[in-house]
Formats: sequence, C-alpha cells, structure tokens
Amino acid sequence: MPDYPRILPVGEAAFTVEFGATVDETLNRQVHALDVHLRARSVPGLVETVPTYRSLLVTYDPQVSRADVMRATLTDALNTLTMADLSESRLVEIPVRYGGEWGPDLADVAAYCGLSAEAVIELHAQPVYTVAMLGFAPGFAYLLGLPEALATPRLATPRLRVPPGSVGIAGAQTGVYALATPGGWRIIGWTDLALFDPGRAEPFALRAGDRVRFVSL
Repeated sequence: MPDYPRILPVGEAAFTVEFGATVDETLNRQVHALDVHLRARSVPGLVETVPTYRSLLVTYDPQVSRADVMRATLTDALNTLTMADLSESRLVEIPVRYGGEWGPDLADVAAYCGLSAEAVIELHAQPVYTVAMLGFAPGFAYLLGLPEALATPRLATPRLRVPPGSVGIAGAQTGVYALATPGGWRIIGWTDLALFDPGRAEPFALRAGDRVRFVSL
C-alpha cells in the first residue's frame, strides 16, 4: 500500500497530490484545505489548482519554478496544513422544486429506498453538502453528504437530454446539472439557480469546497 499523502509528477509542468484511494469526505476536506492553502499564498510559478475527490492537481510554469522547487513547496504545505484553512468556505442555498414535472424520478427513488416521496424530499434537503469537485460538464458540482438511505443506482438507460437545473441522485452522490446534457442520474427536482453562465464575471455559481444546502419550495 502506498503512503499518503504522496506527490506525483504529471508531465513536465504539473504535480498531483494524492491523499488516498477512496471517495471519502475526510480525504476531500484535506484536498480542499491544501487548495485553499496554496491559493492564499503567492507561490512563484503556480498556474492552477484543480481539486478532485481525493487529490489536487497543481500546474505550474517551469520557467518560473523548477520541478524540485515546486515539489519542496508542496511538501512544506502538506507539513503545515490544517483544517483551519477551510473556515472561510461559503454556504450556498439552492432552492428546489421537488417531484412532479420537476422531478420525474422522485417516485422511483422513493420506491427503491422504501420511503415516501415526502421522506425523500425531507432527507435530501436536510444535510449541508460539500462540493467535492467540479467536472463532467462546466459547472456540474459533485456533492458529498447524501444520506445513505437515499443511495440509488443510476438509470439503466441514460436520458439523451437532462434540462439544466435538474437535481439528481446517482449512487451515494447528489448533484445539479448546470447545462442540458445527456445523463443517467435519477432526477428528483429542479432549481432555477443558474450554476453556469459564461456571461457572468464569475461563471460558476459553485466552487470546490463550498457548502450547499437544498431548500424545498
């Protein structure tokens, strides 16, 4: 078994810092803490950081910082990392219309979980979720914190088009479609919050590390 965290080279201008090999909220918090730590400092040559469930991709300009210098910077950051770096994470409330035309799969999720539709809505809106990472499509946020009682498999046959704003469940995750795309998540509701708008100064409504609460309308 490898020792974590570990720093691995990715090509000639990037490192990935791995904290583990599983999808785990504790590991993800460490990823975000390192991300905040690095972005809060003027690290010479740092170009971009990209959080994932269990690792942080760090790209840099090799003409500004040599690989050994950047590795040493990352090692020092890991040695001084604390969860206090997450104290400033935002809380974003997302209004949701559950069920009916807004959530065509709500009844199926309820049946699979052995719950009423009302119980599914109550459970889904109860936690404060964490944006583990953005991916799949611009603005799509993968959220950790779904109650185990709501874990539901994806659709056997994905839809060809899922409307933007659709709130879905897939396995132990929940998320919101930011764009109209194909998708196999179970759609239980819809929000009119625009998660991605390239015309805004800040195109993305959510950032990795944000906290999210769904509010039932």
